[in-house]
Amino acid sequence: MNLVSEGAGVAVATAWSLGAHAAAAELARQLAPHDLAGLVVFVSPDYDAATFAAEMARRFGATPVVGCTTAGEITPDGWSDGAVVAIGFLRQHFAFIARPILDLANFHVEAGRELTKQLRAELSAARPGFAGRGLFGLLLVDGLCRREEAVVTAVQMALDEIPLVGGSAGDGLRFERTFVIHGGRAYTDAAVLALAATDLPFKTFRADNFEPTGVKMVVTEADVEKRIVKELNAEPAAKEYARVCGILDDTLDAFAFASHPVVVTIGGQHFVRSIQRVNPDGSLSFFCAIDEGLVFTAARRRDPFEGLATLFGGIEEELGEVDLYLGFDCVLRRLAAEREQIAQPMSKLYRAKRVVGFNTYGEQYTSMHVNQTFTGVAIGRKRTAAP
Repeated sequence: MNLVSEGAGVAVATAWSLGAHAAAAELARQLAPHDLAGLVVFVSPDYDAATFAAEMARRFGATPVVGCTTAGEITPDGWSDGAVVAIGFLRQHFAFIARPILDLANFHVEAGRELTKQLRAELSAARPGFAGRGLFGLLLVDGLCRREEAVVTAVQMALDEIPLVGGSAGDGLRFERTFVIHGGRAYTDAAVLALAATDLPFKTFRADNFEPTGVKMVVTEADVEKRIVKELNAEPAAKEYARVCGILDDTLDAFAFASHPVVVTIGGQHFVRSIQRVNPDGSLSFFCAIDEGLVFTAARRRDPFEGLATLFGGIEEELGEVDLYLGFDCVLRRLAAEREQIAQPMSKLYRAKRVVGFNTYGEQYTSMHVNQTFTGVAIGRKRTAAP
């Protein structure tokens, strides 16, 4: 049975069942003791997403259930594959409301802004006492839609100062079809926006473990709509990327991309632009938006443990005891850890710090869609007055 300590506002359940029906039943059993305002689920692509979504809606009734498929899960035991992890927000400490954003192929920024404003109003009407307290947004997006930038920009504009985090749904390493979940259905070409109000302390965060070098590459030809770079420095993209990074052409795979990212500089900060795959014609497909004339800088990895120690330490100094880190962790970070044979200690660190979430095809942070980054929200415990 899933137990929640005094002062905590979330309950976590996991399942490694053989099918969607059994997984939903196991989550319902573990979460049955709790009065939930909302539920977020991250589902291995090994499960049938439509069946799982329908079963969760049937078992949890009026409680909003949102989620997506993954490229790996972060359970209370660390990194996992083939699991479902569910995070329940207790009604005592949270108000929670969500809505899908459909037909992203024809998404318009103004429509996204209007939907977000309506959701804010609905949250205020549903539980006015909570809507005026601390607010944050969660945005889950079809990881193959290539529309994340437009969606996250529109949503953040309407949220004003309310912080937004989230992740792009995954499909393992198949890159074929990803789903988001809302209202008992699994959708492609869609996103789900959830707003949470809470009386608990919380903090959103973003971290990576790269630093730019002095080596530059300019996008000289691209298919912007499809996020495909055809030429870098007026040379075939894959060959030039491999030359600059010192990689053999025939070893350009997900592990190589994870270890040799490129970054762009925006407002004095660097953001990773991760490569998804090399195409048969020698072009490169990216997880994030690209454009001709964009300047990439080759990046080198820093010690990931040092960065995470700084991140967790700063958050815990501000919040006190952290009940849970809801984390959106790029799949390429996990692949890089596996290649460098540090996956086990990384997973152990996540377990020790109570990180749960999933491995993504990209991350959302405020108005940015980013790659090879660890984003999320840390949720503290109810503070009691000193005697």
